[in-house]
Amino acid sequence: MSDNTANPQNTANTENTENTANQGRTDDRTDRVRPSRRALIGWGGAGLALGAAAAGGAAAALASTGGDGGAAGSAVDFHGAHQAGIATAVQDRLHFAAFDVRTDDRAAFVRLLKEWTAAARRMTAGLPVGDGAHGAHGGLAEAPPDDTGEALGLHASRLTLTIGFGPSLFEKFGLRDRRPAALVDLPRFPGDNLDASRTGGDLCVQACADDPQVAVHAIRNLARIGFGTVAVRWSQLGFGKTSSTTPDAQTPRNLMGFKDGTRNIAGTETGRLEKFVWVGEGDGPGWMTGGSYLVARRIRMNIETWDRASLQEQEDVFGRDKGEGAAVGKAKEHDPPFLKAMKPDAHVRLAHPDSNHGITILRRGYSFTDGTDGLGRLDAGLFFLAYQRDIREGFVPLQRALAAKDALNEYIQHVGSAVFAVPPGVRDADDWWGRTLFTKET
Repeated sequence: MSDNTANPQNTANTENTENTANQGRTDDRTDRVRPSRRALIGWGGAGLALGAAAAGGAAAALASTGGDGGAAGSAVDFHGAHQAGIATAVQDRLHFAAFDVRTDDRAAFVRLLKEWTAAARRMTAGLPVGDGAHGAHGGLAEAPPDDTGEALGLHASRLTLTIGFGPSLFEKFGLRDRRPAALVDLPRFPGDNLDASRTGGDLCVQACADDPQVAVHAIRNLARIGFGTVAVRWSQLGFGKTSSTTPDAQTPRNLMGFKDGTRNIAGTETGRLEKFVWVGEGDGPGWMTGGSYLVARRIRMNIETWDRASLQEQEDVFGRDKGEGAAVGKAKEHDPPFLKAMKPDAHVRLAHPDSNHGITILRRGYSFTDGTDGLGRLDAGLFFLAYQRDIREGFVPLQRALAAKDALNEYIQHVGSAVFAVPPGVRDADDWWGRTLFTKET
């Protein structure tokens, strides 16, 4: 959980984290403060009537109303060469949802993607879905509102929405020959105990924000818009980000109490992002250029067993000091680790790029606590999210190494899994999620 970011079996592997040298900075989407939903509504709905296409520009024009780029109420640009929510500075909260497609009508599905894009544009700008007063259809009280309303009055909270397409989607709509070779079905790793109800999905949406209600509101509204065309297969709430893409931020801790993501790829580390995260020209089908590949793993921690382990045992398992986060024999968290000083099965040693032919991935993990398992044990752990240029050269070989020897395996178990092809970003107001996949010229 602390060294390659590729530690899936490892609870998240925080060294890809160790992987990227501790540099994490915000990506090229500069956070800009937009007015709150309540402020816009207070202007008699004038701002709401601008429509989805103009929402970003209108909000940007009002950015000078206060706050700085790092403020919790600020907005992250929706448009760009890459989707936001990957190299973006990691927010505090997550709502991740995987969907199944319920229609065989390609036109209906494309129409949904366009509607989702319009809604995402507005929500990430801090605006409600729809153009009517308070999000209602033309302000008619007799019609259901366009927006569910629970985020009215809240700020954008750096909301990002990131979409991905699962392997099963390419079995639909005549897309089989457009499935990227890098979008592989994951092999079964030793120790996996996957729950089918938390595995797979035709597509996914990752909502990250600094306000949990804003993140939940976003997924709720997309699910509502998609009713009859898609249905939620499974979802996961997350809190307490367990990695950072900004070097000046304090390294977060996972539920085992260890710093996680010490050397994650930096959001502004352009060279590493190009090398390890973004799909380049010639890597596969043209429609994926500028995109990435996502591995999502729900990793349950055996919290009660871990809490009874001695401090020495815990530090030996990770290969790091629990307080400072320094590697064995080092004084500071970011001091370069001496891997041979660690035990052969230490997580950091096994997950580090130097032990894996340089494998590096970008991780955006979150802790979760979903009540108890009925036996008095916490259902808690890490929701591991890893972005990479090619799953075959990233997560798969790294997880094989971790699953085989990692001492952390005694205390964790992978119980959910999914992979997705994450297309490039939405370029402008006329673009939409998935256009490159569904447009023949790409």
